[in-house]
Amino acid sequence: MSAANVTHDSPTRGPAKPMPYVISGILLAAAIILPLLVPLYAKAGPHLFGFPFFYWYQMMWVPICAILIGASYWLVTAEDKRRRAAVNQAVRGKHDAGGEAK
Repeated sequence: MSAANVTHDSPTRGPAKPMPYVISGILLAAAIILPLLVPLYAKAGPHLFGFPFFYWYQMMWVPICAILIGASYWLVTAEDKRRRAAVNQAVRGKHDAGGEAK
């Protein structure tokens, strides 16, 4: 008998918790929507290192978006690992309860 005993009908992930996906969606929405709200930053002042606000505000969003996307990726990946571990633990529990050899 195979160790995993996985068929095509066997689930590969356990039940999802919605909160990591909601937080990830909010982070991604902020990274997309806030830079698109041009009326918020369509002005010349204040200047930073000689650059008008319009330009340095957009450049400020480059690292911020990278951080937000990275945090979103980390949240979704951690949730996926948790869900896969839940299925693996359930499969191991069935093998242990059934008395099958590992």
